[in-house]
Amino acid sequence: METKEEDRHGVQEKWVRTKKRLRTELGEDVFTSWFGRVELDAVNGATLHLSVPTRFLKNWLQSHYQERVCDCCNAEFPNVDRIEFRVRTPHDLAEQAVKGPRRSSAPAREPVARPAVKNGADHDNPAELVTGHDGFEGSPLDPRLTFESFVVGRSNKLVHAAAQEVAECVSETPLRYNPLYIHGQVGLGKTHLLNAIAWQVRRRQPETRILYLTAERFMSRFVQALRARDAVAFKETLRGINILLIDDLEFLQGPTIQQEFCHALNSLIDGGQQVAVAADRAPAQLEKLDARMRSRLAGGLVAEVGPMDYALRTQILEKRAAEEAERDPSFVIPDEVIEFLANRITESGRELEGSILRLRAAYQLTEQPITLETAEFIIRDLTRGIEPKRVKIDDILRIISKHFGVNRSDLLSSRRTRSIVRPRQIGMYLAKQLTSRSLPEIGRRFGNRDHTTVLHAIRKIDELMKGDPGMKEEVELLKRMLRE
Repeated sequence: METKEEDRHGVQEKWVRTKKRLRTELGEDVFTSWFGRVELDAVNGATLHLSVPTRFLKNWLQSHYQERVCDCCNAEFPNVDRIEFRVRTPHDLAEQAVKGPRRSSAPAREPVARPAVKNGADHDNPAELVTGHDGFEGSPLDPRLTFESFVVGRSNKLVHAAAQEVAECVSETPLRYNPLYIHGQVGLGKTHLLNAIAWQVRRRQPETRILYLTAERFMSRFVQALRARDAVAFKETLRGINILLIDDLEFLQGPTIQQEFCHALNSLIDGGQQVAVAADRAPAQLEKLDARMRSRLAGGLVAEVGPMDYALRTQILEKRAAEEAERDPSFVIPDEVIEFLANRITESGRELEGSILRLRAAYQLTEQPITLETAEFIIRDLTRGIEPKRVKIDDILRIISKHFGVNRSDLLSSRRTRSIVRPRQIGMYLAKQLTSRSLPEIGRRFGNRDHTTVLHAIRKIDELMKGDPGMKEEVELLKRMLRE
């Protein structure tokens, strides 16, 4: 028996060292989020058996970290060439309580991204449901949706700052923005911000009782409470939390359910508890909601997530591409592909992120470098029926004239002052870049100039852009103005 115990102890020590290697390779945040609750069950021949608390975590680790774990294990378990994950059951937990806790390399500190505490239980698994009070389970939080992963641009700067302020000041009295009402079209980051608020509050104040619900889940739980004749307990549960986060409010239907939600909303706000809501329209436009509820929601801070401009779309693509490149440094997306995606996928951040994942999958399966042709083929379903805006030379002349404050007639004239020549050259450069016109055609449209003059202008602007970041930024701005 002692020999078996010693063997088991030795295996666990090897697992502790393996987890240290994983922490070093992945970084503290990633390791704590995904590997803090991974336990070693056994080593059988060439197979290492690991257990995790939830099916979501099992699937995530299998699809994203299986090979990495296997590589790190080889230093301590040279015969292992296979990793198997399983989901722990309540029986396992009871058995562990009798035997005592297993050895773990996880540091004794607060995990980076944790949902709320469930009646004092250890609840640091990133895939668990956020729980409010008395076992009331909320909707799942996504550990990837944090303020750190949110890409800020001109269209979402205000709402991002407001969400951060709510997360930082949730315990203040009085609350600054209560309720916070976020609205915008699908795929612009509303759910991301609600998740980010929950993670930030949980990280800063672990004892805070947080409840994140979609409107659909709220309706489902209320119907269950009515059937169980437990509506009073349902209401008390809602009133016993510190911060309520409601997503997709536009789907809240039924006069009875809306009435109960309105009562809960009033009770929480009047009691100094934070409420944050997300919907696809402003409160006044949710005609199906009770007028009193619309009024109460509009009485807080109403912030819109605006449509993504070209700059924000490019930032999102570059950030997600960089994240994929961290996992595999050989995965490279050329700038021209990023520019193509930013121009063609304009409606949803989810589609932008999905396009990067598709390119990553194509690269893994074909082992061929990513090209513009590859990108066009892979995202064809996302852009089917969407015709790119055709830029005309008249559009270029109009934008150049307005941007530089020169008359169109001056651009077409023979004047050669610097204040006219440089805008004219930029206009010719843009005409070559954004239209299918030949050099002679461009020359004719810019005051009957020779094609060699057009070629000189294109080369001049190219040269200036390489040496002057300000010039490059200005030309890119003009391109975006013409395309949008």
